[in-house]
Amino acid sequence: MKEYLASSRWIDPDDAGVQSLVAERGWRTLGEVDAARAAFHFVRDEVHHSWDIKSHRVTRTASEALVHREGLCFSKAMLLAALFRALGLPAGLAYQRLTFGDTPDTGFSLHGFTTVYLASAARWVRLDARGNKAGVDAQFSLDGERLAFPVRPQLGERDFPWNLAEPHPAVAAALDAHDDLHVLIERLPDAPDAG
Repeated sequence: MKEYLASSRWIDPDDAGVQSLVAERGWRTLGEVDAARAAFHFVRDEVHHSWDIKSHRVTRTASEALVHREGLCFSKAMLLAALFRALGLPAGLAYQRLTFGDTPDTGFSLHGFTTVYLASAARWVRLDARGNKAGVDAQFSLDGERLAFPVRPQLGERDFPWNLAEPHPAVAAALDAHDDLHVLIERLPDAPDAG
């Protein structure tokens, strides 16, 4: 589990802002599941999805998403992982391959979300803090996944069985390569495998 608790450039649980938030919210006084639920609701509901608010800012790391209170699914997933790790909960990143629209000709992109190991459940749980809106209803659930987007295999969408300790290399490269979110959206990665 060591790599799923580590601090890195992307997922930085040791960041002062991350540590302050965890302390201010009192999450360390909660039980494991309640602390995880509180962190999930914070990222889902209090950190905006950048595209939803039509921002041009690209937040690349967990701490940047926290400072600016916004990010794409990738940055929000990293922020939630950082909060989990700050709470001593092993956390990673998972991905789906989704269409932009309702047909394959609209193109594909990776969609990122978070994994957390809950000892009380003795398993990894996948959680999607992308942010809810019309047609999107992601929830904290231990009784069956409630991710933001159901995968539609008939359209070529895939749910990858990954649990990565760091962002997918294609995601990291895309975030680093673009300073304007509207340009990044047009060049989101569509990776066939974890490399």
